[in-house]
Amino acid sequence: MKLNSDQIAEILPHRYPFALVDRIENCTPGVEATGIKCVSVNEQFFCGHFPQEHVMPGVLILEALAQVGAVAILTVPEDKGKLVLFGGVKNARFKRKVVPGDVLRLHCELTKRRGPVGIGTCTAEVDGQIACTAELTFAVQ
Repeated sequence: MKLNSDQIAEILPHRYPFALVDRIENCTPGVEATGIKCVSVNEQFFCGHFPQEHVMPGVLILEALAQVGAVAILTVPEDKGKLVLFGGVKNARFKRKVVPGDVLRLHCELTKRRGPVGIGTCTAEVDGQIACTAELTFAVQ
């Protein structure tokens, strides 16, 4: 399944400036999703991070990964309309800077779920190079 920004907005509650996924290229509900974030110099966070050298904050890369994972969860019929919250971040590693002009490819595979709590294994890449890896824990409300 592919989703554009309007369709993502029907699933996720995030809005500007916190909607960090431009499109979903592939989604298998309850299993995995892959999304795209086109990083623009016009992003609000670049005003302060950093004025002399624009670098996308690592926490926002993690948030973008979580939003892609939330799409994978919330496209499952029984989870439609629910809210997905962060439960934790484990083993986050940042391998390269993400800067204006980069196209961030975000992938989250849901590896474990017990009731409302689960884990996703996530990777963010730019031009085939790993920018970030992490294990995200989520809670569905």
